[in-house]
Amino acid sequence: MNPIHTIKDIDMENSESRVENGKACAGNGLSAPTLSDGHEMPIRMRALWIGFFLAMLICAITPFNNVYRSATPLGGGHFPLAPFYILFWLMLVTYGLKKVFSKWNGLTGRELLLIWILMVIASGIAYTGLVRTFFINLTAPQHFARLGSRWAEELLPLLPGGLYPQSPEAVSSLYDGLAGGRSMSWWQVFQQVPWDAWARPIAIWGIFIFTCYFVMLCMINILSRQAIESERMNFPLLRVPQLMQEAYDGNALGRFLTDRFLLTGLMIPVALHLINGLNFYVPSVPQIPTLILAGPYFPKYGLFSGFYKLKIYIYPAFIGFAFLTSMQISLSCWLFFIIGGLLFGLLAVMGYDIPEAALGITFGPTLSRPEETQTIGAYAVFFLFLFWLARYHLLGILRDAVRSRRPDPFHAEWTSSRFAFWGFFLGSVLIIGWCAYFGLPLLPAFFVVCACFMVMLVASRVICQGGLAYFTLTDAPLDGLLFIFGPRFFGSIGLLISVVVQKMLFLDLRESLMPSLLHAGQVTYRMNPRKMLIGAIMITIMAAVVVSFVAMLTLCYKFGIRELDLDWALRSTVSGYENVQTLIESPMHSGKWVLIFSLVGAVVMLMLVVCYHQFYWWPIHPIGYLVTYSSAMRILWFSFFVGWLCNVLCMRYGGVQLFKRVRLFFVGLIIGDFFMAGTWAVIGLFRNSSYLVFPG
Repeated sequence: MNPIHTIKDIDMENSESRVENGKACAGNGLSAPTLSDGHEMPIRMRALWIGFFLAMLICAITPFNNVYRSATPLGGGHFPLAPFYILFWLMLVTYGLKKVFSKWNGLTGRELLLIWILMVIASGIAYTGLVRTFFINLTAPQHFARLGSRWAEELLPLLPGGLYPQSPEAVSSLYDGLAGGRSMSWWQVFQQVPWDAWARPIAIWGIFIFTCYFVMLCMINILSRQAIESERMNFPLLRVPQLMQEAYDGNALGRFLTDRFLLTGLMIPVALHLINGLNFYVPSVPQIPTLILAGPYFPKYGLFSGFYKLKIYIYPAFIGFAFLTSMQISLSCWLFFIIGGLLFGLLAVMGYDIPEAALGITFGPTLSRPEETQTIGAYAVFFLFLFWLARYHLLGILRDAVRSRRPDPFHAEWTSSRFAFWGFFLGSVLIIGWCAYFGLPLLPAFFVVCACFMVMLVASRVICQGGLAYFTLTDAPLDGLLFIFGPRFFGSIGLLISVVVQKMLFLDLRESLMPSLLHAGQVTYRMNPRKMLIGAIMITIMAAVVVSFVAMLTLCYKFGIRELDLDWALRSTVSGYENVQTLIESPMHSGKWVLIFSLVGAVVMLMLVVCYHQFYWWPIHPIGYLVTYSSAMRILWFSFFVGWLCNVLCMRYGGVQLFKRVRLFFVGLIIGDFFMAGTWAVIGLFRNSSYLVFPG
C-alpha cells in the first residue's frame, strides 16, 4: 500500500484545506519570494544573525522571568509565547516598512519564519527543557544529605565524582544565595559564582547533552522526509505562523489580519484577558472565570468516581489549535480522556478496588494509579507501528549509508542521509559509552538509551501531529525497563545514573528539544542553503545551553534557590532520589497489576493501529490513547472537545468552503490569546507579580 493513502493524518475535508495552506485567506494565491529565474530566494545571513540574537535574549531573560518573577513562561510549551509574540511584532513592523519604503529589501516571510523557529528551538532549553532542574539534579544529594536524611550513608558514596560539584560551599550558596548577593549587581554576582567548582561537572555533562542533541538532529534529519512527504503529516502548531508568512510574502498581511472572521476571533481573548488582567491588579474590576470546577457534580464513589476532580479550563488558543488539528485526532483526545475516567469507576463497580500501592516504585512525572501504566505497552506498540510505516524509507537510508558509491545528493533535509545515519549511530555509541564509564553497566546502558529515545520519538509525534502545545509524559522511560528487568538489572550505581540521565533530558517533555526540531524540519524543508541552516541550528543550540546555564547560575547565586519559584523542580528531583534509595534498599519488582495494564495497553494500541491503518472510515486515532492519562489532557480535554465540535459542525453544514473561512476565526483566537499573554508578560517584567494567561 502507498503510505500516502494509508496514513490518515488529516481528514478528507482538512486535507482540502491543507492545499489552501499557502493562502492567507480564501482566494488569495500566495507564494514564496522568487528570483528572476524562478528559483526561491535563499535565506540570507541577516536572518540567521537576528534569530540567533533573539534566541539568546530569550535564554538570558527566561530564568529571571519564570523563576524569580513567577510570570507567564516565555518559552513554555511547544508553541512558546516569546518567539510568537516577537514574530508577530516583527511581521507588523517589517510589513509596515515595506509599505512605506517600496524598495526596502528587509526580511522575507520565510526568513521571519526561520527567525521564529530558531527562537523556538532555544526557548525550551532555558527552562523546563533542561535548565529548570539541571543544577538541582546535581546538588540535591549533597544539600539534602546535610539536612538529616540517610542519603549521606546510602547515596553520596554512589555519586561519580566528575558528575557532581565537590565543593560544599558552592552547593550551600547555590541554595542560600551569596552573602550580600541581593545588593550586588548582576555582573558582580557573575564574578562571584564559584565557576571552578562547576567547570568540571558542566563540561562532563555538556558532552552528554550536546551528544544527545546531535543524535536528535540526526534522527529528525533521517525521519523528516518520511513524515513530510510520504505520510503528509499535518503540523497544527505551525499553521498560524505559516499562514502569516504566506500572507506576508504575498503582500497581503494587512488583508489577512483585518479579515472579519480573524478579527472576531481575536477580540474574544483580547477582551477576556484585558478584563481578567485588570482584575489581577485591580480586584474591584469584575473577573470572567476561565476555570470551572466540575468535580463536585460527580460522586466520589461509583461509576463516575474518576471525574470527582474534573476541571474545565477555557483557553481560546488551545481551542484554536484543536480546530486546526484533524477531527480524527481531536475526537480521540477528549474521547479517550472520558473513557479513561470511566475506567476507574467501572473497575470499582466490578469489585476491582486496586490500591495505589500496587503501582510500586515508579518515576513517571504524573503516574499515580496502576491503570495508567497502560501507556507502557501503548508507547511500545506505537513505536513499532511508526517503525513499520517507515520501513522502506529506513531501508533506503541504510543502503545509502553502507554502499560504497557516492549517495544521491540530499534535496530537502539538512544534511545527507549517510551523514545523519552515521552521526546517529556514532552519537548513540558515545552516549552509551558515557553512561557505562560512569557506572551504568553496558547492557542496561544500551536499553536505557534506546528507551529514552524511543519515548522521545513517540512523544514528538504526539506533539507535532496532535497539535498539543502543552504535553507531559505519564510514564517515565525507566518505568518500562524496571517493569521488564527489575531494579537488580541496573545495579545500585547504574540505577542512580539512569534516573539522573532520565531526569536531565528525557522526563520533563513540556519544552523538550526534539519536537521543536521536528517542527524546524518542516519549516526549513527545501530552504537553502542547507549547510548554513544546519550550522545555524547547531550553533544556536550550543549557545542556548551556555547562555541558559550562566543565566540560571547567576540568578540562583544572587537570590538562592530557597527564594525562587523552584518548588516543583525541588520536589520532583528529591522524589527521584528517594525512589532510588527505596529501590536500593528493597529492590522490588512491579506488581501483577502493572503487568496486566501494560499488556492491556499493548493490545488496545495494536487494535487501534490495525484499524487505523486498514480502514479509512475508522474515526479513532491512536494518538488519543497515548495521551489519555497525561496531565496535559486534564487541562486540554475541554479545548479539544470544543475544537472538534466546531470542526464537525462547520464541515457538516458548510463544507470545505465554510471551513476555509471559519478557520480564520480560530486563528484569531490563537493570535489574540498569545498577544495578550505576551503583553501581560512584558508588563510583569516591571512589576512584582504577573497575570498568567497560560498554565505554567
